[in-house]
Amino acid sequence: MSSNEARLARNTALTVLALVALRLVAAAWTPLTFDEAYYWMWSKHLAFGYYDHPPAVAFVIRAGTMIAGDTELGVRLASILLALPMSFAVYRTAAILFGGQRVAATATVLLNLTLMAAVGTLIVTPDAPLLVASSFVLFFLAKVLETGRGAWWLAVGAAVGTALLSKYTAMFFGAAILIWLLAVPKLRRWLVSPWPYLGGLVALAIFAPVILWNADHHWVSFIKQIGRARIEDFRPAFIGELVPTQVAFATPLVFILGAMGLHALVWRDAGAFAARMLVNTMFWTIVVYFIWHSLHARVEANWFAPVYPAFAIAAAVAAHLTRWDPRRQRLADFCLRWAAPSAIPMFMLLIVQADTGVLTGYRRDATVRSVGVGWRELAGEIEAVRVRTGATCVLAPDYGTTGWLAFYLPKGSCVVQPTQRIRWVNMPEPSEAQLSGKLLFVDEARPAGRRYLQQNYARAEKVAELTRKRGPLTVETYSLELLEFPKGSVLDRSPPPELQ
Repeated sequence: MSSNEARLARNTALTVLALVALRLVAAAWTPLTFDEAYYWMWSKHLAFGYYDHPPAVAFVIRAGTMIAGDTELGVRLASILLALPMSFAVYRTAAILFGGQRVAATATVLLNLTLMAAVGTLIVTPDAPLLVASSFVLFFLAKVLETGRGAWWLAVGAAVGTALLSKYTAMFFGAAILIWLLAVPKLRRWLVSPWPYLGGLVALAIFAPVILWNADHHWVSFIKQIGRARIEDFRPAFIGELVPTQVAFATPLVFILGAMGLHALVWRDAGAFAARMLVNTMFWTIVVYFIWHSLHARVEANWFAPVYPAFAIAAAVAAHLTRWDPRRQRLADFCLRWAAPSAIPMFMLLIVQADTGVLTGYRRDATVRSVGVGWRELAGEIEAVRVRTGATCVLAPDYGTTGWLAFYLPKGSCVVQPTQRIRWVNMPEPSEAQLSGKLLFVDEARPAGRRYLQQNYARAEKVAELTRKRGPLTVETYSLELLEFPKGSVLDRSPPPELQ
């Protein structure tokens, strides 16, 4: 490696470390989202499967809390640090496929600048470990291409298996790899080699515990996720959300570079054919599915996480390897030059807005309900009411409120969602003593109240009304009802809709 290349690699590493440090500061400042609090509860009772997803997110959170405790930073620590191996994998992949340190450095930095990586590793969801595993799937496939050694297929299988532990979307990697092998003539020899199939067995072995967990729980997680979009539900309005949300998650200038790079990888000789096809198949196989899915149901922006390593590499190809006409070259140069100066403030402003609301004059925005601003103070007030009334357990109607209550109430508090018990199947249930005493039900205040509380409890008395605030904005108003003498079981063990 020349001195210039060494300096470029060092500067790239320092840039990534600085961005990771920025996320760590934001993580310590920002209250948990309701999904994070829910997954934190998973991490307290590790298993090989859960109602919503495979287990990787729970293991990631558990690793962080073992280091930094049950704090916002602890919940997010391991997820944020996963950006370091992700960056290594993308750097090496781009260098192998397109033969240059500039392309590798640019791809790595651009990926870390996207909100998909910045917010996607800061806010811990199954997409965080999936994003990292996806980068290693791409890296190990690049090693197969570079070395021609079959043993690298075992590493591919391990990466795909790890991705499957993160999210079921990873099943599309199998189709992407097959298309790649079929599309590149010199790679078709692998179809009659045992190595790819041995790699598949490695992936299956890693994923097997999830299969066994589902087999023991009526296949509920598979049924829930696979049933998200049904062919008979044709609602094409959702497709209009795809591009705007991805422009935001990629950040506009990185999105433009990525789109230019994808165009170049299809229509121009930007790199060797096998390398171009690898990036294309890893991107388009999943994207085409989500386009189809959007014709039937909403596609959340974060679901595109596994294509972002390939997208970042395509953006770097557009910036450095593609010969553009003067107008497009000026556009590519502009996007590359201003990608960081625009993306970093976007991230910082998003965090400031989520935590304070100051940028919209303390009015509501898309983050106001999902980020738990005000929950620490609200939980203190709820605990005071619980102590005053002598309630032995706190009940909540949904998993998000349950997660927030469990995280922000004093450690060891009894917190239960009495419905949707399949969500909590891995966790010990409250004792009979806890459920036979007074119960405090916490829910959003409703003008008509909760009729089913009167129907299911001999006594249901409203004892307090509390607000969750972000600055002067009242985010939600909660009604606290004291329940006594249940007319049946406190816990509703009805099967979820997926099993009915």
